[in-house]
Amino acid sequence: MLTDTPVRFGVQIKPQHAPYSAIREAVTRLEDMGVDILFNWDHFFPLSGEPDGLHFESWTMLAAWAEQTERVEFGALVNCNSYRNADLQADMARTIDHISAKGGDVGRFIFGTGAGWFERDYDEYGYEFGTPGTRLNDLAAGLDRIEARWAKLNPAPTRDIPVMIGGKGEQKTLRIVAAHANIWHSFVDAGEIAHKVSVIDAWGEKDGHDTSGLIVSNELERRDQATADALFEAGTRLFTLGFQGQDWDYDLIASWLAWRDAKNG
Repeated sequence: MLTDTPVRFGVQIKPQHAPYSAIREAVTRLEDMGVDILFNWDHFFPLSGEPDGLHFESWTMLAAWAEQTERVEFGALVNCNSYRNADLQADMARTIDHISAKGGDVGRFIFGTGAGWFERDYDEYGYEFGTPGTRLNDLAAGLDRIEARWAKLNPAPTRDIPVMIGGKGEQKTLRIVAAHANIWHSFVDAGEIAHKVSVIDAWGEKDGHDTSGLIVSNELERRDQATADALFEAGTRLFTLGFQGQDWDYDLIASWLAWRDAKNG
């Protein structure tokens, strides 16, 4: 677990219940405020509120953000491995990485990914839902293919694209984290982090993967600063906040940015 690194603050703009013009404006404002990372999510229908409300697709939106933004990193929190061929995901990620590279700099895309869980997406778009176990097996196999494809693409990605994996299951998910992730994201309480990281380290030792550089990420939505302080003390260095339009609460963002800056001294 890497703790000798600055605290970063990411905002997940929920791609639901808002026209895209409002989302675009939020992206610009959040980047200007100093947010480190912008996320969306990879679903086809709203996860809360009106089930058939406004909603937009993840990857096409991320390509637009790559062109729109100048500094902020960005990605999905998280991509669903089931919805697209693994080699295609690699190529899409590489292309967005290049779109986001401005003025000769490296790209800013973060490949956040997971096994998928929202059954309505699968049913309405014609994907096989399977079981949690089969979806996790597919994720592990997919990440092997993605990394192999990145090594073959011409042009290659502008950098080693960071991989962010969400989840906490100790038998499969954390083993995948140990093998592939630069960032591990979860919603676990501060008291659980040390144990979960020890499981990741154990899988890394067993399978021959160096996990010492892993960055721990956690969620702030519906949590207070005392909880964030405890997560920080437990080793969390990336904090994300779900952000719902159209009544965007930018004062809340400003308060968390001030908290981040205080932690970074």
